[in-house]
Amino acid sequence: MKKKRHELILSLIKENDIATQEELLEKLLKNGFSVTQATVSRDINELHLIKVQGKFGQKYAINEDNSHNLNKFHTIFAQSVIGIDVGGNICCVKCFAGTANAAAATIDALKFSEVVGTLAGDDTLFVLLKTEQSANEFKEKLLTFLHEG
Repeated sequence: MKKKRHELILSLIKENDIATQEELLEKLLKNGFSVTQATVSRDINELHLIKVQGKFGQKYAINEDNSHNLNKFHTIFAQSVIGIDVGGNICCVKCFAGTANAAAATIDALKFSEVVGTLAGDDTLFVLLKTEQSANEFKEKLLTFLHEG
């Protein structure tokens, strides 16, 4: 079932300009897949979908470059991130509306050893790190990327 859903998602984003998880959820429901928004969010991360500029704003797209090089990371951050803060061992990344998933997918793809996992909403990304010290160091690393981007 998951494999068929993933195939449909890839087909849907190739054929349609889908900008939000809600739009994707609606299209999945119309095609007979009764899933939750949380499932759609996981699918987006598992498929390593990215947001790109379309004719009418941002939209989901297939990431053709699975190496997720640092140039893409810099570009996504320069276009997405508003601010970064730390609370305990969590790094909170504030983003422009609709861009947090792209930023989270990029962090996931780069496989930073200090990152336990990411959780993204529409405009906020939480990065769970192993320790408070690693969260502070990761914040500095992200700020460096942001200023280089």
